[in-house]
Amino acid sequence: MSGSLEKSLAILEYLSSRPDGAALAAIADDLGQLRSGCHRTLQELTRYGYVRALPLKGDYALTTKLASLGLSYLSKSGVVDIAQPIIDRLARTTEELVRLAIVDGERLTLVAKAQGARSGLLYDPDMGIDLRLSCSAAGHAWLMTLSEEQALEAVARQGFGQPSHFGPRAPITIKALLAMLQEARERGYSMLQDVYAPGMSSMAAPIRQSGEDAQGVIVIAGPSMRLTETRMLQFGAPLLEAASELAQAGSASPLLKAANQGTWGNRLD
Repeated sequence: MSGSLEKSLAILEYLSSRPDGAALAAIADDLGQLRSGCHRTLQELTRYGYVRALPLKGDYALTTKLASLGLSYLSKSGVVDIAQPIIDRLARTTEELVRLAIVDGERLTLVAKAQGARSGLLYDPDMGIDLRLSCSAAGHAWLMTLSEEQALEAVARQGFGQPSHFGPRAPITIKALLAMLQEARERGYSMLQDVYAPGMSSMAAPIRQSGEDAQGVIVIAGPSMRLTETRMLQFGAPLLEAASELAQAGSASPLLKAANQGTWGNRLD
């Protein structure tokens, strides 16, 4: 990757988590870039419509151009049209938040959701984020479909993250993570409480045809006080049924079909 492109992408990723914008000095210092070079890159990104200057604050922020490109891509992929009815039905059954994450290389990205809860506490995080593999139900559901070596390689590339950013039961060692993945394999789906965040429960099942790589993951999430272990075990059957339906329908979506190409076999041969 060329230096200028790498710097541009780094700035875009940095600003994606700062919707209120950031100052030139902060961007350059946090990314380890020279301020003069960072300023030139920001000017180029502004010229092409990906970044805008905030004159009153002297900061820079993303425009909606990247979001528009992503939404356009998803709408043409067919994945949301295929998945939404299945996600909606599972949300009505569980009365909790149901989300779809797509496998994209070594990343799991949330692309669709349905909120089944009608009252009480609602759990509804941002869409479009890449999930932390080591401590999310979606991450465990995908990792459990890989060999131990492949799973550890994926986690090593992303890292465990800062323990303080997640729940008290988040695994911080390889041994703890492998034990959780083995439980998920035996059950057929992952099931976590107070792992991704304090007071949050989630469960997830991989979307895949027999003998193929996982295309994505379907997730049920909600407050631990409501989404208890007993309720999650009750939701296991409908979760697996929804995952099976999505796997069968996945051939109609270029995005889901692409996830079946299998990047891991080539990577580890």
